[in-house]
Amino acid sequence: MNSPYLVPVAQLLRDVPSSVEVNFSAPFDEEHEFEPLPAADSDVMPDADATVAVRVQSFRGGIRVRGTVAAPWRGVCRRCSAPIVGLLEVPVDERYVENLPPEDEEAYPVEGDFINLATMVHDAIFLELPIAPLCREDCQGLCPMCGIDRNEATCACQPASDPRWATLDALRSEDDSSQ
Repeated sequence: MNSPYLVPVAQLLRDVPSSVEVNFSAPFDEEHEFEPLPAADSDVMPDADATVAVRVQSFRGGIRVRGTVAAPWRGVCRRCSAPIVGLLEVPVDERYVENLPPEDEEAYPVEGDFINLATMVHDAIFLELPIAPLCREDCQGLCPMCGIDRNEATCACQPASDPRWATLDALRSEDDSSQ
């Protein structure tokens, strides 16, 4: 399979230090390895393209990849449940190492004469997906009593009083009547 995520690095590893610019857009889930998440979770859009703009640079024993990766995402506002879409742009600065030791969890392997950028792109994007996104910073959310979207309308609902606070509410009532 001829994937743009596979970058030949044999020449770079022979001519240390050397570098090459790599820019492409390709399906984020080219191998169809990720199941779509439930609608309430933030996820990369199905059939979305990832954009990769990196410099691949050799050093003794490996490759450094620096630049940005981007992909569109979707989610649901944590306050009002409105659908949200966005574009994540994530800076990357990663190492690819020949003969990767198992204890080195912060590097990716050089596989033969290639590096595979797909895993790095997936890791970068998935780690930056918002866990509890907002449609906008001043989102008013839904009324817990009637369910109306407070961003679009108002309601006259009053929160139910909590009997655990009844004594303090009585003190507040006394304070209001003494003025």
